[in-house]
Amino acid sequence: MTGERRLADLITSARIIVCSGPGGVGKTTSAAALALTAARRGRRAVVVTIDPARRLADALGLADGLPNTPARIELPAAWERAGGELWATMLDTRATFDGVVHRYAGGPEQAERILANPFYRNLADALSGTQEYMAAEKLYELHHDDRFDLVVIDTPPTRNALDFLDAPGRLTRFLDHRLYRALMLPTKLGLRVVNAAAQAMLRTISKVVGGAVIADVIAFFDAFDGMEAGFKERAVAVEALLSNPDTKYVVVTSPRRAAVDEAAYFAERLAEHQLSVSAVIVNRRHPRFGSMTSSEVAERAAAAEADGAPDAGLWANLDELTRVAEDEDAVVAPIVGRAAEDDDRIPVVSVPLLVDDVHDLDGLATVAGHLFASARRRG
Repeated sequence: MTGERRLADLITSARIIVCSGPGGVGKTTSAAALALTAARRGRRAVVVTIDPARRLADALGLADGLPNTPARIELPAAWERAGGELWATMLDTRATFDGVVHRYAGGPEQAERILANPFYRNLADALSGTQEYMAAEKLYELHHDDRFDLVVIDTPPTRNALDFLDAPGRLTRFLDHRLYRALMLPTKLGLRVVNAAAQAMLRTISKVVGGAVIADVIAFFDAFDGMEAGFKERAVAVEALLSNPDTKYVVVTSPRRAAVDEAAYFAERLAEHQLSVSAVIVNRRHPRFGSMTSSEVAERAAAAEADGAPDAGLWANLDELTRVAEDEDAVVAPIVGRAAEDDDRIPVVSVPLLVDDVHDLDGLATVAGHLFASARRRG
């Protein structure tokens, strides 16, 4: 089976596609192009970005940006003949967190106590890892939304994307940790009956951050009481979803050594999670013209120049392009080799360096055309 067919099978059979890789390699465009192609082939696809930049909206030609709830993208009638749909959304961490609170609260009163708490507002906006966990929560929510049969996730650059994979497990471990139980103790027993060690700890912290902050924290955990079971249950379910066989991981990179190294790092971390790469996309490659090697082209170029041939300039240009393409082959060889080593059926797909930036559906269709017409190994 050709690489083109394997990539087509991926967007036909997967329920979730996670696109990850370093920044600045066209990852957002690749995610949107995969979702667009799936929609054109009859699937109800939603693409979501957890990158705060607005590149996804730009790629879809949406000047007003994307909301936290999925918005349907209007496709040309000819593209909808198969009955598919394309939707898009961008993660709003605060709005998603608020939704989670409403979902697990015992009622509106408990939810409002939490939402109005100053500590919660800071937690939702600034705590490290909150965005990554809410991204996983959003993924779970969209996966169970009957409107969609494919979710394509455009993650932030590689190392933040790894936080996305780790977030559900970290939340589960925190809720089981003795520090969390210690924080909950004053709210369960009342501060006066907490042991002396805990009171001393709280007094020390209050000297550093202020008594009002401690009061807000205690009030937050008091309001949160009883919700941890729901959070924990959902975190376990999200973690299981990320390792489900129907969840596929696509690494996006470019022919720069640093980008390839970061892509290889992500593949290694996936392996640590007992997960594997399903496809590799290499964007912005210089195309090869013909089958001649750079030395053969250089020889022809030198001969044409010496003879004063009218096509000497063309041969000189071809010489330069061939050298660049061969250099890129050498740069991407490690990630190509790793894919073949893991599974020789993994498609490694190249998209050429384009003249214009992608800023609308036609541009996305051009990228998709390269993805599915040139899905082959090179190097």
